Amino acid sequence: MSKIHVQCTINGEPTEFLCEARQSLLEVLREELGFTGTKEGCNDGNCGACSVTLDGVLVDSCLVLAAEVEGKTVGTVEGLASAEGLHPLQQKFLEHASLQCGICTPGFLVASKALLDENPNPSEHEVRHWLAGNLCRCTGYDKIVRAVLDASGTAE
Repeated sequence: MSKIHVQCTINGEPTEFLCEARQSLLEVLREELGFTGTKEGCNDGNCGACSVTLDGVLVDSCLVLAAEVEGKTVGTVEGLASAEGLHPLQQKFLEHASLQCGICTPGFLVASKALLDENPNPSEHEVRHWLAGNLCRCTGYDKIVRAVLDASGTAE
């Protein structure tokens, strides 16, 4: 089976890889490129654990074929922190104890950043609605919502 050559940008870095036509972006990110922060939960687009941004749009990487990212920009959880330190969302997740087992946390962080990029001052309702596609079995969501609101500066 022949492989497809893909050139894209991941977390601001030009990236090239070979993939099979059937491989998902999730599979290539984790198994070929070492971006293991993106988690596999359901592998059918229902849990949000594999959330990444694709040209600034939040997507489930398990539903995107890797070949589809040719010429595009992908953002993963590994792209949030910088050499100077954690992204403010990561810091607020720590401060609010918004993570437990960690499987859903990367997806929530990427989804939260996508929300704040689109709406820097969301209401609690808007945060809850935006994050409805991300599932967590451990935290009960309230701490996650509080962390996002705090990061946005709209916490009460």
